[in-house]
Amino acid sequence: MSDELFESVDALLAAVPAGLPDLAERKRLRLAAGLTPAQIAAALRVGSNLVLQWEQGTAVPGEDVTPAYTRLLEGLAARFPAPKEPAEDQAPAAAPTAVPQPPAELAATASAARQSAVVAPQQVMLDQNPDGSLVMAAAASCVQCGQPSVYRAQGRPMHLGGFCRPASSASAAAQVEQLASAAASPAPVAGAPADPIEPVPASPTPGTELPSLPTPSEAAAPTRAEQRPARTASHAVSRGTGPVPSAASAAGRWVPVVTLDAAPDGGWVLDVPQVPAPAGAKLGDWFAWLGTGLPLRVERAHPQGRGGDGAVCLTAAAVRQLGLPATLPTTDKALNALRVKFAKAAASVGMEISEAIGPVFRAFRRAGSVGGPKTSLQVTVAPWLGQGDARQQAVSALTIPLATDPDHTRDGQTFARRYRAFTADLGTAPGSTTATTAMLLLDAVRPRVEWVKDEATGEWTSHLREGALPSGDLCVPVAAGARHPLTHELLGKGGAVCEEEDYKWWARELTADEAGRPFAVAVDVCASYLSVTDSLPLPIGGLEHVTNPTWGKGKTAGLWWADFTGIAVDDLLPHPATFHGRPPTGPGWYATPTVAYMVSTYGFDPSTITDAYLSTHTAPLLKEWTTRIRGGYKRAYADLGLTDGQSPTEFLAAYAAHKDTGHDPARADALTLSGLYKNIYKGGIGKWSDSARHLDDETWLEKVAKSWSYRPEIRFHIIAAARIAAHRRLRKTWLLTGRAPFAVNVDSYLYTAHAPSPLELLPVRDDGSPVPGALRLGIAPGSHKHESSVPLAAVVEAMERREHPSRLVHHYTTNGTPTDRDQASIDAAATGNDDEDGRN
Repeated sequence: MSDELFESVDALLAAVPAGLPDLAERKRLRLAAGLTPAQIAAALRVGSNLVLQWEQGTAVPGEDVTPAYTRLLEGLAARFPAPKEPAEDQAPAAAPTAVPQPPAELAATASAARQSAVVAPQQVMLDQNPDGSLVMAAAASCVQCGQPSVYRAQGRPMHLGGFCRPASSASAAAQVEQLASAAASPAPVAGAPADPIEPVPASPTPGTELPSLPTPSEAAAPTRAEQRPARTASHAVSRGTGPVPSAASAAGRWVPVVTLDAAPDGGWVLDVPQVPAPAGAKLGDWFAWLGTGLPLRVERAHPQGRGGDGAVCLTAAAVRQLGLPATLPTTDKALNALRVKFAKAAASVGMEISEAIGPVFRAFRRAGSVGGPKTSLQVTVAPWLGQGDARQQAVSALTIPLATDPDHTRDGQTFARRYRAFTADLGTAPGSTTATTAMLLLDAVRPRVEWVKDEATGEWTSHLREGALPSGDLCVPVAAGARHPLTHELLGKGGAVCEEEDYKWWARELTADEAGRPFAVAVDVCASYLSVTDSLPLPIGGLEHVTNPTWGKGKTAGLWWADFTGIAVDDLLPHPATFHGRPPTGPGWYATPTVAYMVSTYGFDPSTITDAYLSTHTAPLLKEWTTRIRGGYKRAYADLGLTDGQSPTEFLAAYAAHKDTGHDPARADALTLSGLYKNIYKGGIGKWSDSARHLDDETWLEKVAKSWSYRPEIRFHIIAAARIAAHRRLRKTWLLTGRAPFAVNVDSYLYTAHAPSPLELLPVRDDGSPVPGALRLGIAPGSHKHESSVPLAAVVEAMERREHPSRLVHHYTTNGTPTDRDQASIDAAATGNDDEDGRN
C-alpha cells in the first residue's frame, strides 16, 4: 500500500509546476504548489475534509498514510523553501524615494505583494436545492473575500471552498504590478499592435477565481483575416503546444468540458489549464480525479433552471495510458470484463458508473458516499465513437459529429472545442439526438418546474411554473398524431383530422413568358421555422371544444373548423391553406395562423366557423428557445463569412465558398455547428408529434403520448405559420415583379429566369435595397439561398414524364452544369427537402 501511495505522491509532485510563491507552513506549502485539498486527498486516498483537519490541527494522519503525507510535505518544502525573515533588531528601512527599480526587482516585489495578498478561504458547505444543485442568486460580496459570488452558505454570499479571490493588500499588489509593467514595457507607439494576453498558469492557485473560457465569438474563429492568427494559435494551444490565453471578461467558475490527453513522457495534458491533472496514470487515479469536485459543469441558462453535468473526453493517447482497449470490445464477455474493470476502479474511491458502457457513459458519486462530494460527469472516449451496438451508437449520435475532423478522424480536442462553443451558444449540453437536445434546450431556457420552500416546515416542494407545458395525454381527436388511438377511431368513423403540413410537390403549367426563359432557378428558405417561432402564439394549455367560437382576431391558439372552398386565391401560387397547394374540396381543421391569413388577405369570414378546439392558455412558448438557436446559427455562419447586411452578390459568393474549410479548424467547427443547429430546430419541431417507432404501442402511449413534449397541435401551428410566411413572401414578390414560382416542394421554390442566377427575381427599392417581406438573399432566418440552376429543357422533359421538377435540383450546380453526384445520393435527396423536414 505504501509503495502505491508513494508512486501516487511522486506523480502528484511531478505535476506541481515550479516558480510559484514560496511559503513555509504546511497549509502554505499546499497553497504555494497550487494544490487543492481534493487533489491531495485523491493522491492519499482519503477525504478532502480530512486533509483540511490535518492542516488545522484537529486531526492527525493515520499510521497508514503518515509516511506518504510526510513525503509529500518534504517534497513541497524542498521545492518551496520558507522565506528568510529579517532580524528582529533590524530597523525598518526608510521609505524609498521615487527611484525607478529595475524590472527584475519590481517583478520580485510584485510577486511578494501577491503572496501577501493570498488569504486562505474557510471551507464552507454551500446551500443546495432539493435536487442537489447549488442555490444561486444575484451576485453579492462574499463574506470571506469581498468579491462577488452567486452562491450562498446559510443564506450569506460565499464562494466555493478554495475559490475566494484575494482581498487583503489587493490594491497594493495592483499598484506594484502597474509599476512593474510600466518599467518593463516602453510606452506604446501609435499604431503598434496590442501586447499579447498573458497566459493563465497551468494550475489555479487556491484563493483565486477560475478564469472563464472565451465567449462564443472568442471560442470560434472570427471571419476577419486579421483575427485568424489568434484563432489558429488558440487551436495550437488546445493541441497541447502552449498555454490557453485567459479571457478578458469577468472570471467564471465552471467550464463544460475538458479533454485529457497524454504526453509522450507519460504526463497528462489538459486543454483547459484551470482544471488540475490526475495525480497518477492508473485507472484508480483517474476515477479519484473525476471525483475530486472538478470545476466541470454546464451553467444553468435560467435562474429557475438546472445546470448540466460537465464532460471529460479521453483521447487515444489517454486511453493507452490508462490501459484501456483502443477499440470498444465487440463481444459481451469482453465488454462485461471492461465494465467490471471500470466498476472496481470507481468503487475504490466511492464512485459508480452507468449500467451501459460505450463511447459515452457516466461516472458519478451519490450524496453521502465516502471518498468525496456528490458528483456526476459524462465521459466520452473519442476513439470509441461510432462503435458498439445500436443502443451504444444512439447514445453517442450527437457526439460523433462534434468529435469528427474534416479528415473523418475522431479527435478529443476537436470534441471539447466544439462542445464548449455549443454550450456557450445554446446554454445546454448536447443530448443523444438533435430532437432530444431541442427539448432539453426548451426546458433549460424556459423551465417547467420551480422549487418552493415551506418556511414553516423547511421542506421543498416543486410545482409547474406559470406558462409551463403540463404533463399527461392532452390530445384531442382532430390533432392526436398518426399513431394515437384517438386518430384511428376518428378516421374509422369517417371524420377529418388536421392536416397542416409544409408544401409537398406542388407544380403548375408554365406560362408563355416562363416557357421562353432558358433556366429554372431554385431558391431555398434559410431556417424557415426560426423565422416564425420567435413571437408565434402557441397552445400551452389543453384544447377545449367550443361551438360557434368567437374569432377574437386570432389571438387564441387552436384548431378551427373552416371552409375555404369559396375563397378566391392567386392562380399562379399554391393555395395558402393546403399542403398540396390545390384548393380544398370541403371544410377542414386549420391552425390559427392559417385562418388568420385567410381572414386578413383573402377576406374569409370567421363568423362562419362552427367548431373549434381552443387552447386554455396561449403564449409565445418558443421565444427564448428561438433566441438561443438563432444566435448560435448566425454566429456559426458568421465564422463562415455569411453575415447580415451583405449585398446579394456578396452573399452568393460567400455562400458558394462557405463549405470550403481548407485546413482552418475554426471554419470546420463552424460548418459542423451550423449543421447541428439546423437539425436541432428541425428535430425539435418534429419531436412535438414523435411517433417513436422503436416502441410498441402500449409503451408509446405511456412514455411518449403522456410526456409534456408530445403536443401535435404545437407542431401544426409552427408548420402552418412557416407555410403562411412563405406564401406571404411569394405573393408579395409576385405582386411587385410579376414573377411567381412554378413548382414548390417544402420551402424550395423554382422560378424561370434568363440567367442561372436569382438576382433578376429580387424586388428592390429605388436605392437598390431589398424590399422587406419579399424574396431576398441572405443567411438570416426567412431569407433565401441559391440552391441550383436547371436548364428549362430538362424541367420540361421531367414534367412531361409527370415527375416533379424539384427532383432535378440536386442534379445541377448553381451555374446550370450537371453535377457528378452519385445517383443514389441524388435520389435520396430528392425524396424530400433535406433542409427543412420538421420530422424526426
